[in-house]
Amino acid sequence: MQISVVGSGYVGLVTGACLAYLGHTVTCVDIDPAKVESLGAGRSPIYEPGLDDLLAAGLASRRLSFTTDLGAAAAAEVIFIAVGTPPRADGSPDMQFVQNVARSIGHAIAASNDQVTRVIVNKSTVPVGSGNWVEMLVVEGQRDDERDGGKPRRSGGLANEAERRGTFAVASNPEFLREGSAIHDTLYPDRIVIGANDARAVNALRAVYEPILSQQFTPPTAIAPRPEGFRAVPLVVTDLASAEMIKYAANAFLATKISFSNEIANICERVGADASQVMRGIGLDSRIGTRFLNPGVGWGGSCFGKDLSALIGIAGEYQYDPELLRSAVAVNERQRQVVIRKLQNALKIVKGRTIGLLGLAFKPDTDDLRDAPSITIAEALIGMGARVKAYDPVAGDVCFRQRPDLDLVYAESAEDLAAGCDAVVLVTEWEEFARIDLSRLAKVMSGDVFIDGRNVFDTSSIERAGLRGGGIGR
Repeated sequence: MQISVVGSGYVGLVTGACLAYLGHTVTCVDIDPAKVESLGAGRSPIYEPGLDDLLAAGLASRRLSFTTDLGAAAAAEVIFIAVGTPPRADGSPDMQFVQNVARSIGHAIAASNDQVTRVIVNKSTVPVGSGNWVEMLVVEGQRDDERDGGKPRRSGGLANEAERRGTFAVASNPEFLREGSAIHDTLYPDRIVIGANDARAVNALRAVYEPILSQQFTPPTAIAPRPEGFRAVPLVVTDLASAEMIKYAANAFLATKISFSNEIANICERVGADASQVMRGIGLDSRIGTRFLNPGVGWGGSCFGKDLSALIGIAGEYQYDPELLRSAVAVNERQRQVVIRKLQNALKIVKGRTIGLLGLAFKPDTDDLRDAPSITIAEALIGMGARVKAYDPVAGDVCFRQRPDLDLVYAESAEDLAAGCDAVVLVTEWEEFARIDLSRLAKVMSGDVFIDGRNVFDTSSIERAGLRGGGIGR
């Protein structure tokens, strides 16, 4: 199929590259000429394992291209809107980019004057009701009876309205990508959700995703091998509003599950229990499951906080106070201070100390620093008068560019980081860090405090290395 993806950020780029791999002809649109030029040359602006290879394959096959021309891209049968919806100061999503794209698509459809029915798909995370809103904006963009000089806009009559709406259909197709494993999550998802009030949209998206639904494609084994026994993908078809709600509800539940595990971990520390053992014990209950029950310094990234804030805001619009969701956010904010408290308990005086942070990205296998716990911790320590060193295998350069105001000393390796440190905190659970020889680390440190903020090591391993401080919840 002919597909356009508007927005070449994280979601748009991964989606476009994967759909091109499956055999579709994909045009990715972005307003940034420099980014388009870079992508056209095969250089990805983001770090995601396997994405560079998939990008190169798409360009070589000529099934993947990049442009700044939305008008040309709007000729596609299916148009994905994958632009950002960043949080505003009050926590609500900023929808200006979606608004601009929807109106522009309407203009392009009207200008094309052809008989092709487009399916316009919200891939961006948008509030409930956005599908109807996008439909309205596309119709507004199609109107050709705008007048200059401040004259009022006229609808053109019911017949014209119906005719305009007949040229397109709107759908919601939320993404559930995890940074660091986004290609795997696109090709082998737990489910695909299609929300639409128009059968044309459902049928078109079913055709787009048929290779994934049936798993009838050759997997990119070197990049993302197909899991053993993986045969087919469930398709969930709903109305527009329900699909939009599924995305928010899923992230809210996962964030709440992490906050719950951290709340229990904080109690475990006080009563002498081991939170890792407790989580394993409850996670084996099939009703609960083991995933997202890892105590630590809390969740971060661009999704959980933003989506929870948006959902809380939506509830408020309808005079409902979602106390559980507010508590999940509060626990997460407080959890980042647990590391500070542990350092104060172990070092007594933080001012004038040198403290190393192992990891800057909010999670491993990404260079994303959005709402990263490491930044919150670093800011707090620097504010307390500490000298802070940091090492991340990927995100160090990104942090240096994005946060020149943050007075960090950047190390070249874990051992380089530990040299001269009074304390080291493991913040991001990179696989590289799990292989660290703690005894060697201890030898180059000035002090003996090691805070395992992700419970990568068991307590006995830390103690055998002659270190103290331990993990979270034990």
